[in-house]
Amino acid sequence: QVQLVESGGGLVQAGGSLTLSCAASGRAFSRSAMGWFRQAPGKEREFVGRITGSGTAYYADSVKGRFTISRDNAKTILYLQMNSLRPEDTAVYYCAADSDSRLGSTRDYDYDYWGQGTQVTVSS
Repeated sequence: QVQLVESGGGLVQAGGSLTLSCAASGRAFSRSAMGWFRQAPGKEREFVGRITGSGTAYYADSVKGRFTISRDNAKTILYLQMNSLRPEDTAVYYCAADSDSRLGSTRDYDYDYWGQGTQVTVSS
């Protein structure tokens, strides 16, 4: 079992940066693919990016080149570095673990553990 707790959200101006952290408990972290998703008000939850158990990251087109996902398996922490933030990045951001796979996916239903979410607000 994996428990996830996000932190690092907040209010930032457009063009600014934030780094989200997702602290994980449980032995499955290092062998689990991890994902970041976000949900804006009135919209469906959308894929932001994922990182495999071996550390290869993949991104949604909307964040590619601006966001970076990394993981520290020794500390069991997942990161989302967000640069050049835009107002349309405003959302609640969630980290998720796919304990059945080291590869992960873009589909939220493939992930079986979720954090509580952290709010990111980008002002124009």
